This record gives sequence, C-alpha cells and structure tokens, in this order.
Amino acid sequence: MQYFVDTADQYMDAIPEDRKAPMMKLRKAITDNLPQGFSEGVSYGMLGWAVPHSLYPAGYHCDPKQALPFLAIASQKSFIAFYHMGIYADKELHDWFVAEFPKHSKYKLDMGKSCIRFKKPDAIPFELIAELVGKMTPQQWIELYEKNLKR
Repeated sequence: MQYFVDTADQYMDAIPEDRKAPMMKLRKAITDNLPQGFSEGVSYGMLGWAVPHSLYPAGYHCDPKQALPFLAIASQKSFIAFYHMGIYADKELHDWFVAEFPKHSKYKLDMGKSCIRFKKPDAIPFELIAELVGKMTPQQWIELYEKNLKR
C-alpha cells in the first residue's frame, strides 16, 4: 500500500490504527541506532532513510533527483515490510542476519532480496533490527553501492 504523503509524520498518521504501535516502535529502533548522516523522509510511498545529496550528490542511479536509498519501512496490506539495501548488496551482512534471525524469532524468516516481511507485527525482532541498522555508516553504504554499481 502506498500513502501519498510528504513527511514521515504524515506517513505514520496515515497508516491503519492496528499498525501504528509496531511501526512507531520499528521507526524508533531505526532512528535510535542508525549511524548519523542518513536522512529520514518519504520515498516511493514508504517511510525511508537515505544518504542525502549533501553527502552523495550523484543520488540514486535510477533517478538522480532522489537521494541514495538505504532503508525503508512500509505498512502493506498483509504485512509490515522492512527494506535494507545493505543486505542485498553485502553477502556477509546478509548471511549474518539470516543466521541471527532464528535467535530472535520463533517464526520462519520471510525475506526477498532486500525486503523482510513481518506478517505478525508483534513478532518483529526489534533488537535485531536495531543491531542491523547500526552496522553500516553512510560512507560505507556509498562505497558498497558504488562498488556494486560498477559491476
């Protein structure tokens, strides 16, 4: 589901009531643990965090007017989605997360390339997400992005 809003707070206000508490807790886990330099905003109809143009003027290669995306969360129809571009781009980080997940959840990991789906909002492993988002700085993400982009 996309929400046509301009700010992160408007996004949080627009989501269904039953999703607000877990989404607020997920947002807090991210903002409390994400290294400095990323900026919060709304992009592609989701609440996201990106490397701003002030740190990476080239922007996102698919649309250079957009800041370089890194994380996003979204309240979808049947699940809460958590997107982490670093997991998609860094096999070591991906493998660490996949190995850690069962230690933090009794449910099977439902994951695409960079999207993790939580069908039960009360089963989101907030501590694991907090640890994951703290593992990469904006500069590390830029370097990894550029390395993968040139392949």
